[in-house]
Amino acid sequence: MENIETIDSVCTYCGVGCDIAANVDVNENKITKIFAHPDGVVSQGKLCIKGKYGYDFVDSQERLRKPRIKKSFLEKNPAIKNAIGSKLKEFDDTWYECDLDTATTTASIKLKEIQEKYGRKSVCSIGGARTSCENSYFFQKFTRHTLNSPHVDNCARVCHSPSLKGMRETIGEGAATNPYNDIYNAEFMIVIGSNTTEAHPIIANRILDVAREHDNLAVFDVREIKLHRFAKYKAIMPHEANLMVLNMLAYVIIDEELYDESFLAERTKGFDEFKDKILNDPYANPDYFKEIAGYEDMAKIIRKVAREYALKNSMIFWGLGITEHLDGSYAVMAITHLALMTGNVGKSGTGLMPLRGQNNVQGTCDMGMLPYYDPDYQEPKEVGLMTPQLVDEMIEGRVKAVLNMGEDLTHIHPNLNKMERAISNLEFIMVQELFMTDIASKADIVVGVKSAYEKTGVYVNAMRRLHLSQPLVKSDLPDDWEVLKQLDNKMGGDASYTSTKDIWEEVQKVAYRRFSGADYHRLEKHRKRGLQWPVHTEDTPILHQLDFRTEDGYGRFHYKQYELRGMIDEITKNSLTGYHLTTGRTLAHYNNAAQTKQTDNLMDRYPEDILLVCENDAKDFSSEKVILKTEYGQTNPLTIKLTDKVKPKTLFTTFHHADSRINALFGDKCDELILTAAFKSIKVEVINC
Repeated sequence: MENIETIDSVCTYCGVGCDIAANVDVNENKITKIFAHPDGVVSQGKLCIKGKYGYDFVDSQERLRKPRIKKSFLEKNPAIKNAIGSKLKEFDDTWYECDLDTATTTASIKLKEIQEKYGRKSVCSIGGARTSCENSYFFQKFTRHTLNSPHVDNCARVCHSPSLKGMRETIGEGAATNPYNDIYNAEFMIVIGSNTTEAHPIIANRILDVAREHDNLAVFDVREIKLHRFAKYKAIMPHEANLMVLNMLAYVIIDEELYDESFLAERTKGFDEFKDKILNDPYANPDYFKEIAGYEDMAKIIRKVAREYALKNSMIFWGLGITEHLDGSYAVMAITHLALMTGNVGKSGTGLMPLRGQNNVQGTCDMGMLPYYDPDYQEPKEVGLMTPQLVDEMIEGRVKAVLNMGEDLTHIHPNLNKMERAISNLEFIMVQELFMTDIASKADIVVGVKSAYEKTGVYVNAMRRLHLSQPLVKSDLPDDWEVLKQLDNKMGGDASYTSTKDIWEEVQKVAYRRFSGADYHRLEKHRKRGLQWPVHTEDTPILHQLDFRTEDGYGRFHYKQYELRGMIDEITKNSLTGYHLTTGRTLAHYNNAAQTKQTDNLMDRYPEDILLVCENDAKDFSSEKVILKTEYGQTNPLTIKLTDKVKPKTLFTTFHHADSRINALFGDKCDELILTAAFKSIKVEVINC
């Protein structure tokens, strides 16, 4: 053990943001083990299998070690080839290799040419949530100020943008209100649209600990998940019923006068109007479920859940099963309505908990990597376009260049056939990545960069907790900001950062309302504990204790009636046909699996995306593999698994493997306010292979 050094850092995967420690062989510059601190505030001494074993990607043979420039790009740009030709080295039939200076010189020449020809807004920047706050901050600053383009966005567009929208509209802040450990103080819990044991297992540990002891958990989902085993109320919903169910919970609280009158009077506005609309909504009375064959038990369950939620200190947790729908933002508003009506916000053991995806998607949004927010959620000088709008602009020929940092556009976004058409219409794509992901293979320039385990930076987890990571191993690859600094200077910018600390000190000034007191020294001192923003003289574990973060401090109601559609419409008309697909994660992999598939024992657990099929529907599945098809596209063959965990006419699959092409099934249907794709329900045709 004499060569082993133990180094503290932060897990690189999901929004839980676990504290980790690594045993590193300093002679070999190699991670030998990752574990959680026994007294870690987030991890509580436990890690999921990704956090524990998923570090082989760091020294994988497939890492991008040198920048690459595509040969076909240089053939189309002979002047650039003449300028840099002496710096190129053969790599294979598709790529040249070069140094970073050559790659950024090439990018700057092409970006200038494109902006001169098509205008300043012909360039956009997308991505950032798999890297640090410092890198995300600089990415949006470089785009907005040096390139003078307002078009910046990140992967929150396909996950929790509706949470940000819905919560800001009602309570003024789009982030979790309480720390994870408040779960132990909760008297009742609702989980809706979150397969927490698979997607956020270290939070699930807390929920299960409390549920086993107190039998105080309600779980809503379209299929049976592991959490249901430990739930007092096991609710299986039809597809796209979220907003209806949430409005029904509100109806019961209002109808039975279970609301907190003093809280409503002192801290909210608009309740009386909301109350009238709910009571006159034909879809808000839980008795409506008596008309939905196969789901009649929901009428009783909803009433029981509403009563317990209203009369106890209660928390609500949700995930992409809420946000990735046509009415995702409205469903989030409906969730906050429940907390406002009952006073279940602003104190310990209560609160609103959106379970964020990437390890730094909260931080990336905080940094202003969104087209309609500057850092600290301030108003930008110019509002840009969201990713789906940018895709349309690519097809129309108005956006001609994409800078991409750690987001696999042609895997995780919907309507893959359309996305690929858009990408093929570009004149330039530059990608900063760890591996040759699907979008990297389509790029003109690819730059390999440091991973989270090779660099210093701040990450903000799903409960607003800042952790300062530090390198576990040394790497001679550049960090994202170092690539951007070269590019910035060659594009006429004046970036002079010498470290991530320099960038963070600027963040503290620009985003002072959240981070003014969170300097590196303090974050180093509290590396295991972290600090929850806003951080000034102290940090803030619980938000909204005195006022909401709206302009006048009051919470607001924004009523939206459920619109009958899809599966529920078919059931009520006795015309349910075909199959409705939903998607989700599995414990072994993370999103596009770019990192997890580099670890053999994770790949061995889940080497392909599996399609779950109800046993009662076996007659329609006559082969081992099937293709799913919609008007937008089709998957590649998927292996089926019969189960009693999904309802008849419901299918479930993961989306981790790019070659499955799951997202080819989804078109442009999306949340109407914030354009997050409706990934969680689509009717599909089944083709036996």
